[in-house]
Amino acid sequence: MKIIVVGGTGTIGKAVVDELKTRHEIIAVGNKNGKIKVDITDVESIEAMYQSIGKFDAVISTTGKVKFEEFSKMTADDYFVGLKDKLMGQVNLVLIGQRYIKENGSFTLTSGILSENPIRYGTSASMVNAALNGFTIGAAIELPRGIRINTISPTVITESMEAYGDYFRGFESVPVSRVALAYVKSVEGLQTGKIYGVDG
Repeated sequence: MKIIVVGGTGTIGKAVVDELKTRHEIIAVGNKNGKIKVDITDVESIEAMYQSIGKFDAVISTTGKVKFEEFSKMTADDYFVGLKDKLMGQVNLVLIGQRYIKENGSFTLTSGILSENPIRYGTSASMVNAALNGFTIGAAIELPRGIRINTISPTVITESMEAYGDYFRGFESVPVSRVALAYVKSVEGLQTGKIYGVDG
């Protein structure tokens, strides 16, 4: 398969690429790094990415930003960071990508455990992750031509604990190699409309 990994230069993205590259043609796309770049907050950038790549079999998205802040200090603009980037960025990868993807292709998005298991400072992440899960379930019954869609919802990554561990007290982290397997299951399997949770 020809697989686009958006966020393929990040922690999870690199692990996904490593899992799939021995069996498939992988195009790792970054925001600042990589031969092909995309800004998922810009629909013209997404369109240009797809046009430059041409037909493909699968898209994996392991990218998206949200604002972490104490709830009492959050503003509408703070919430729009996650809505524009992690939520609508990934939604637009599907909306635009459905015109370029091959028959029976697949989209795999990324949400996160905070949709069900919130933390302090994480209201935006909880909101956006839950919305991505809902979008996946809804889009799965309408995507044409046998196209599938799933979302991976991981807990905190072991390799990221140094940076984020203080926010996830009491959470059991998982190694990024284990998280990558969920993306493999989504792309190489047959299920659709699924939220694959990966936690301790």
